[in-house]
Amino acid sequence: MLNPKTVLPLLVSLFSSASFGFSAEVPEEEPVPAPEKPAKCWEISGPNEIRLLWKEEGVLPYEDNIEMSGKRVSGIISYSIDEEGKVSIEREIFFPQLHEFKSDEDSWFHDYRAYLQDTYGDELLPKLYVDEVEFVPGALEDVVINGVLNIHHAPSKSGLQLSRAFFPSMDERRFVEQWTLRNITEETVKIQSGNSALRLEDFGARGKFSRLVTSNVPETLSLEAGESTVFSFDISARMEGEEWPAASSEDELGKRKKFLGQMSGSLQLETPDAVLNTLFEFSKIRASESIFESDLGLIHSPGGGRYYVGIWANDQAEYINPFFAYLGYDVGNESAMNCFRAFAKEMNPEYEPLRYSFEIEGLVKPFPKDRGDAAMIAYGAAHYALALGDKEIAQELWPLIDWCLEYCHRMLTEEGVVASESDEMEGRIETGTANLSTSSLYYGALEHAADLSKELGHDPAEADLFQQRMKKLSAAIESYFGAEVEGLNTYKYYKEHRYLRHWICLPLVVGLHDRKEDTIKGLFEGLWSDNGVHVEKNSANEKVTRIFWDRGTLYALRGTLAAGATEQSLEKLSQFSNKRLLGDRVPYVVEAYPEGDMAHLSAESALYCRVYIEGLFGLQPTGLRSFAVTPRLPEGWNSMSLKGIQAFGGDFDLVVSRKGDGTLNVTVGKGVKSYNPFSLRRVEPGISLSRRKGLWTPACGAGSKPGSLFRDSSAACAGVH
Repeated sequence: MLNPKTVLPLLVSLFSSASFGFSAEVPEEEPVPAPEKPAKCWEISGPNEIRLLWKEEGVLPYEDNIEMSGKRVSGIISYSIDEEGKVSIEREIFFPQLHEFKSDEDSWFHDYRAYLQDTYGDELLPKLYVDEVEFVPGALEDVVINGVLNIHHAPSKSGLQLSRAFFPSMDERRFVEQWTLRNITEETVKIQSGNSALRLEDFGARGKFSRLVTSNVPETLSLEAGESTVFSFDISARMEGEEWPAASSEDELGKRKKFLGQMSGSLQLETPDAVLNTLFEFSKIRASESIFESDLGLIHSPGGGRYYVGIWANDQAEYINPFFAYLGYDVGNESAMNCFRAFAKEMNPEYEPLRYSFEIEGLVKPFPKDRGDAAMIAYGAAHYALALGDKEIAQELWPLIDWCLEYCHRMLTEEGVVASESDEMEGRIETGTANLSTSSLYYGALEHAADLSKELGHDPAEADLFQQRMKKLSAAIESYFGAEVEGLNTYKYYKEHRYLRHWICLPLVVGLHDRKEDTIKGLFEGLWSDNGVHVEKNSANEKVTRIFWDRGTLYALRGTLAAGATEQSLEKLSQFSNKRLLGDRVPYVVEAYPEGDMAHLSAESALYCRVYIEGLFGLQPTGLRSFAVTPRLPEGWNSMSLKGIQAFGGDFDLVVSRKGDGTLNVTVGKGVKSYNPFSLRRVEPGISLSRRKGLWTPACGAGSKPGSLFRDSSAACAGVH
């Protein structure tokens, strides 16, 4: 039995105090930048697959990590390759539902990150012997990522060739490293093994739990010439009274592949750009795998080594839940509803602020801070309800939406904008007493709520009231936030602010385009960098200047596409996507830098997909069975499509193509015979479609709402043939 004191290093706390607005008290140490790598370190090697270009000059030494998750486990696998091709692996494994007790030296904050977690190095791997000599895997031969991390080694001196596949169990407390060992010699090779089991027992909030680090390789085996064998190295856990996971690694891999098949089988992006298509596919995986069992039911959580079995008003309610309405993933939709139901229980007649998160399954005390969470929840819930197209669910969500809208209305200042203590950045950077983000999200929520109110058959005065409030809020946003900033006619983020901030994109996202030209210029020229939009690149504070959060870039790209800056946006989207998929930090979009050191937070991947759904294709819900679409087909593309959309009560494809005369042909339906084709002579104002008798038809005539896609019915229909 191995001694855990010698093989399990002391964990370094992943505490990020800034996540709770305490960054001024406990600043996070900035990571040391790695040596610069070539712009392209990976290539697309097959459908939904990338391969490391490790033989290219400057790629080695190389190190990176990837997170993969199941309902009861998450693993961050860090792999490093030295200049000689030697591979080293660290496995940081989290069992989110097993909550550790804190030590005498832990701070109070431990309770908010009390996941059973540890890092397991290569010293725990089973030792194999051939002719009384320890087997050492050969140098690197290949690294492939396809929803599974695959590392292939060159043949060793003993004549054995090793391939390893890393993946989580989708439903057990188990992370699997599957080994395939092949004899490439012309003779029989006899193998002995040892050091294949380590058991640890701990106590935590739910009693006794155990971990097992083990391999199922036999003590002795023989491989004939050309023969292979498969075994696994597993890290698993159980609570007292549970059985150990018993499925074979092949069965676990089969479940992982079934999940990957679900992801690839719906909501398929098809464009002439393979990088965009592939990162879209990868993003569906990362967005959807990070769903965990909890006391709140199945819930989506960001992951990233810091955020498990918890929900937040921004990550879940605002970012990812609307995405699930289009994906058609039942587990994702269940997690969305569990999220909204948790927040709904916090409604109160006094209109005190809602808690902004439920950490550790909601078992720990929430932090009292109004980050504009009511606006986030209303915006996300109203969009989700419309896009899902389920009237019963929409009726269930309505009280939460209505409460959040009323809360925002009560928070209006004398100037008519919404006051909040912070935004989703939680005090990392100054936001004043009223910020552009909260007011913009409230505006977007009012628009969706007006449409939803009509769909639910409410008194028409309710929708009229929301539209009146929209009009007043639009004017207030313009008068309060509209300003010349750094020489551009755009928005200041709060009253006293002097610099460009990444969230100036939010008015574009919700359809406020009065200052779009200079706002786009501010995003793509003033704030843009090799890593997308910086939070506040031109700040006098040098530390702030270096900060970027991918969520800001993804909202910016969505907003600029919606505002019609197609060619500029595509250039930046292509640059950004190539870096995230084929650069030196792959294969997903990330949370932030320097905070978290570019962790693969899950909800950001949903935001990447929404760049296309709501930006490139301009798809916006207008009812439970209707939507508006304003496609932005780039000049160099002849066609693009989004297939397998599971929204508005249907399953349909949206295909956009360009005719010889320059008009856009838009087809909506499922299967060639059921397509309903429409031609758009111009992109603006778009075309509105509603579903009647199973068919999608243009929505023309009554119901005109000037100023947006579904707003000017006569203009929309005039452009349709």
